[in-house]
Amino acid sequence: MKVTLIPVTPFQQNCSLLVCETTGRAAAVDPGGDLDRIRGEIERQQVTLEKVLLTHGHVDHCAGARALATEFGVPIEGPHVDERFWLEQLPAQSKRFGFPAAENFEPDRWLDDNDTVQVGDEQFEVYHCPGHTPGHVVFFSRAHRLALVGDVLFAGSIGRTDFPRGNHADLINAIRTKLWPLGDDVTFVPGHGRTSTFGEERRTNPYVADGVGA
Repeated sequence: MKVTLIPVTPFQQNCSLLVCETTGRAAAVDPGGDLDRIRGEIERQQVTLEKVLLTHGHVDHCAGARALATEFGVPIEGPHVDERFWLEQLPAQSKRFGFPAAENFEPDRWLDDNDTVQVGDEQFEVYHCPGHTPGHVVFFSRAHRLALVGDVLFAGSIGRTDFPRGNHADLINAIRTKLWPLGDDVTFVPGHGRTSTFGEERRTNPYVADGVGA
């Protein structure tokens, strides 16, 4: 599997292009905007976009999702149904942050714990990880030891919980009970900034390192 990070929007959000190298089929994860850049990378790699995946409903992660899915005639999968609250706020979010106008929408498929999503021959497990937002999900490739965690976890930090329906305790619990058990060797792609590993964050992250808050 090939993973290409495409920073989009003024927030430099990591849109990820996941490519199954066996089939040449791909998914765009969190296309928040700058669709010309995402489209250009799809064309450059000469792959077939088959779906859009969303971790959560904040504008910098999903404002371009419906337009991209419509253009390519593909479905949107994710996030969790509890994220309907944020997806309904897309018009207000886009106006507040100076994004191009975005209409609210619902995905073609809501996701939950124990679901899986397929990209070509690659399979991703779904983990509902609320806290940053109520319906946030994480995508995990067990075969490649890779997680796409959106704004749950960052290198050296964690997601904000001061937005409406955020919950700090839920976020910490999700990280420690759902992400850490996947293994210290797992590399993760955050919604912003550089990649890291769960093991590195367990050693050094001032918010969720082992022993912090114990």
